[in-house]
Amino acid sequence: MPKPLSLPFDPIARADELWKQRWGSVPAMAAITSIMRAHQILLAEVDAVVRPYGLTFARYEALVLLTFSKEGELPMSKIGERLMVHPTSVTNTVDRLVRSGLVARRPNPNDGRGTLAVITEKGREVVEAATRDLMAMDFGLGAYDAEECGEIFALLRPLRVAAHDFDEQ
Repeated sequence: MPKPLSLPFDPIARADELWKQRWGSVPAMAAITSIMRAHQILLAEVDAVVRPYGLTFARYEALVLLTFSKEGELPMSKIGERLMVHPTSVTNTVDRLVRSGLVARRPNPNDGRGTLAVITEKGREVVEAATRDLMAMDFGLGAYDAEECGEIFALLRPLRVAAHDFDEQ
């Protein structure tokens, strides 16, 4: 993967400095800008790793989710719920996985109107290979050790709880 353009200064730190001069100190602005930039960096890195398998990270996540299910199949609505994405995005993702031969569709016998997405053998092989590659590059987080990854997870948890991302128990 080509190295991203490197600037001689940190543009987020500079924006924070200018923000303070104009509107006062708002640490949340620098934090959100850093989070969004980190998201862009990580998504580009993981997408580059799964691209040779004909995947994006979103498609990879759907395949992983199907492997976690007992029978390797889930209702489309359940995929959207668990991946926290809109039904249209699920349909688009599954359509692409079907065209790639990694997933099949079949009617849901428990819901006459519903459809199940079913991982194929080829899908299982691809998700295993992509997972090995992603694990080898620490999902793009190789700059952090295991403890720091745990800290990142813990730092983001209150935000997710406040957004009702899941039921806290």
